[in-house]
Amino acid sequence: MPELGDDRWLGPEKHSENLGHPGTVSPVTATPTAPTGASPTSQVSTHALTRWLPGMLVLGAIWGSSFLFIKVGVSELQPLYVALGRVASGALVLLLILLATGRWLPREAGTWGHNAVIAVIGVVLPFTLFGYGEQRISSILAGIWNSVTPLVVLPLAVMAFRTEKMSARRLIGLLLGLIGALIILGVWQGAGGASLSGQLLCLAAASCYGVAIPYTRKFVSPRPESGIVMSAVQLIVATVVLSILAPLVSGTVPDVRGLSWPVIGSVLTLGAVGTGIAFVIHLRNIRLVGASTASMVTYIIPVFATVVGVVVLGEGITWYQPVGAALVLLGVTVAEGMLFSRTPRLGSKPVR
Repeated sequence: MPELGDDRWLGPEKHSENLGHPGTVSPVTATPTAPTGASPTSQVSTHALTRWLPGMLVLGAIWGSSFLFIKVGVSELQPLYVALGRVASGALVLLLILLATGRWLPREAGTWGHNAVIAVIGVVLPFTLFGYGEQRISSILAGIWNSVTPLVVLPLAVMAFRTEKMSARRLIGLLLGLIGALIILGVWQGAGGASLSGQLLCLAAASCYGVAIPYTRKFVSPRPESGIVMSAVQLIVATVVLSILAPLVSGTVPDVRGLSWPVIGSVLTLGAVGTGIAFVIHLRNIRLVGASTASMVTYIIPVFATVVGVVVLGEGITWYQPVGAALVLLGVTVAEGMLFSRTPRLGSKPVR
């Protein structure tokens, strides 16, 4: 296992082509990758299952549980302040890691400029929108909606950023995902009110990731800085933006002394663990088994979000929500060629 300061772990991850998973250069949208052309199957076979599977499960648990922590956080705090606490604590963790490994923040204006765009689109907006969404719906539903991100990435990558090409297989996958999204919404019931608005807010949050990922691929991935440096930049910018935005939109900064310990702990855990430490774990997983296999954490996240929502918060779930989620994930696997080709394409080509 690489040491924390080992460049093989934290060095420049210039080769990744995920169409949408938590994390692409940022802890939320990015997936740094393994060497181009490496077979995911061969990568996995060269490492004992016990070396990488625990990390994968831990990461799925961390990111899946983040929706629970958001739910707890917005019970006493405005969503913008939950997002601010999250990015500030996450930035602090990554800065400490950079300090411990002898790394520095970049000085180039172009690096800060492009990462500022990602900070707004891929961090500030989705973190805030998920918070507002979870004021209206369960953490389970929020976690389910997060799984549609890859299906938002693909059409944008094809039509807006022109980094992908559409195919019949991908079109079928998108249609399956669309049907799955409509099932999650329960459109036949004529859903409306707070539930519908909350689900649409979470869909908008996932769509923000869908914009940030292809933008990252086109404008950030060619840069030489490591993924952890880029992530630190994004979280620093996000902290500055939210420090200005939160008081303007949500009023006076809340008195921390008036908050309950579960809320304080949830916000700090969201940042320090879910945004900081989780990214380091993700980089380790990629180093061990490659981006294709590491990106499979996407399919674990809704499972953990559902389990912790039911067990910890006592939330309910209707039959059609997991059915719709399963159809969305099926659409992702079809679009990525994971069902009809020997080697999954997900993350196997060079793009971040």
